[in-house]
Amino acid sequence: MAPPRTRGRLRGNVTRTERQPARLALEDGLVLTGRGFGADRETIGELVFNTSITGYQEILTDPSYRGQTVLLTQPHIGNYGVNGEDEESGRLWLSGLIVREAARRTSSFRAVGDLHEYLVQHGVPGIERVDTRMLTRRVRDAGAMRVLITRDLDSSAETLVERVRSAPSISAEDHVAVVTTPQVIEWTRSHESPFAARSPGAAGPEALRLRVVAYDFGAKRNILRSLVASGFDLTVVPANTPAEAVLERDPDGVFLSNGPGDPAVVDYAVRAARALVQKVPVFGICLGHQILAQVFGATTFKMKFGHHGGNQPVMDLQTEKVEITSQNHSFAVDPERLPESVEVTHVNLNDHTVEGLRHRELPTFSVQYHPEAAPGPHDALYLFDRFRALIEGARCS
Repeated sequence: MAPPRTRGRLRGNVTRTERQPARLALEDGLVLTGRGFGADRETIGELVFNTSITGYQEILTDPSYRGQTVLLTQPHIGNYGVNGEDEESGRLWLSGLIVREAARRTSSFRAVGDLHEYLVQHGVPGIERVDTRMLTRRVRDAGAMRVLITRDLDSSAETLVERVRSAPSISAEDHVAVVTTPQVIEWTRSHESPFAARSPGAAGPEALRLRVVAYDFGAKRNILRSLVASGFDLTVVPANTPAEAVLERDPDGVFLSNGPGDPAVVDYAVRAARALVQKVPVFGICLGHQILAQVFGATTFKMKFGHHGGNQPVMDLQTEKVEITSQNHSFAVDPERLPESVEVTHVNLNDHTVEGLRHRELPTFSVQYHPEAAPGPHDALYLFDRFRALIEGARCS
């Protein structure tokens, strides 16, 4: 028997680059000075705050953050570095990063680089040594607003604020069209990872593999891994794929992924989903949930400051169990226009917004939160099993 593995003290890697002054400007007129890190360029995005204590690399690589500048409320960010296994996509999508302190030392055996160089590599600017607690409270009180990060130390505060106010809103662009895959991808068991979120009741390797077409509106890799771990073989298609092209593949089910931006902009996705729900079982997460709500006649609205973090309590109204969930969305479904044929299955216990839907007649359901992120850690993984059971039931009928 081999002796137990021991780990020596990790000295870590130190980023020795001197960090230069940078400025932050909000559209409400606030201007702060801090220290810049990451890429040396100017950026404007919609400011959102994320309350997660860990997982900054997953946040940085989540396509749902395109067009947004992320403020992390955890004060010390970057201490465990970065690595290829924690990426949710192949690049960074956010506009910028705001932290209280960006670590200069990495202290993890998994680290292959540090946060500063990671941002430089992907062209994303950051700012540290600003009062993130005050900024978070400002967003909570006033609502979402645009923010500028710049190394420009010469322009007046009024000039910087005017740059922010003249920038387009996040709803002015179809962000999904930018983040989606440009081509069809076969995502099979070869893509599985030991870090895939897997339900304790998930189908074993001997179970029948079911064919699912997954729409990529900005899908996180761990959603796809979790579907594979639940017994699905996936074909990932671009966001604008017509329903007819999907049905030609004869799938057992269709999955609608998460994604960035205003759900009211992606009318092409709503048209495709409207046709698909009449033919095959459909499961949607986050933006996919909002798309299905529009299919059934509901509308969405912009939240004051959204849900971004790994500690949102959600109640399953069928079981009355509470799940601790990971969320990342700035829009929510308005339940007032839902027809009687659609049931609200989950609600947020903080603000009572809609967190889940189920059609009473069609094999279709959705959730607003991210079960694959597994903050519970297993609280919400049953949803992947539910999708499989829904498909198996449809196959038998």
